[in-house]
Amino acid sequence: MLIINEDHLRRTLTTYLAHRNEARPHRGLDQLTPTQAETGPPTPINLANYRIRRKTILGGLTHEYQIAA
Repeated sequence: MLIINEDHLRRTLTTYLAHRNEARPHRGLDQLTPTQAETGPPTPINLANYRIRRKTILGGLTHEYQIAA
């Protein structure tokens, strides 16, 4: 990724930090996100019963997965 200007850098860092703290699992937290580590792990569900939607983050550098509505 090429950073074009300061505004682009700020948007990129803001997006990455939100992804890192709210969606990315961490090994040191037993594969929980920092947000989940404070509230506890979510209740397990059988994903075979749902459709999964992939959300592209930072132009495809990483992805987040959610249950489709």
